[in-house]
Amino acid sequence: MIIENISIYLSFIKNKLYSMVYNFNTLLKILFLILLFNCDNSIAQRGVRIGYIDMNIILDNIKEYKKSVISLDNRILEWKKEIEFKKMQLSQFQNKLNSERVLLTPELITDREIEIKDYANEIIALQEKRFGPNGDMIKQRKKLITPIQDQVLIIVQQIAKEKKYDFIFDRSSDIVMLYSAKNYDISDLVLKRLKINEKRKEKKERLKALKTKNK
Repeated sequence: MIIENISIYLSFIKNKLYSMVYNFNTLLKILFLILLFNCDNSIAQRGVRIGYIDMNIILDNIKEYKKSVISLDNRILEWKKEIEFKKMQLSQFQNKLNSERVLLTPELITDREIEIKDYANEIIALQEKRFGPNGDMIKQRKKLITPIQDQVLIIVQQIAKEKKYDFIFDRSSDIVMLYSAKNYDISDLVLKRLKINEKRKEKKERLKALKTKNK
């Protein structure tokens, strides 16, 4: 019964997360449509210039990000194994109590039931800590992707000004694209600038290390 309650609780957390993501993406769709249909007259007269990026393609081509994702996935796997092991232990505790129940006094049975309930609550707390809405998994994924998203946003803004785009949106987001011509895709351009920035950063770090070494 306790294990079933844990599974129900975990399912509730998942549904809550899906609901939050769905509502946020729906809001993005609405905002995008409002912007698209409320362009000022000057934009309407010259024609709306739209471009898009594919964040998934950009992320797949960043080596450091991919390494970090693999490392995080391994950590998540360890967290899942830890929880599954604790669930197995909980099941063993329950089975042992059931098999020994006829030999125990009511007081001992009550004590064991309290211990089992406390252990079940520990598992629920651990699941919440690792995989809840504010859990370690979401925090770590956000920590990985936020710096790259910030860089992409700056580069996209630069490209929009240079190329005079009115809208640039992310193809990998929840905004549905039934068709997208390749010539509107600026992912490669964004990726190229990201790599240039990365090389500059590496060069600065090498120079800094060299100066420190020569002191």
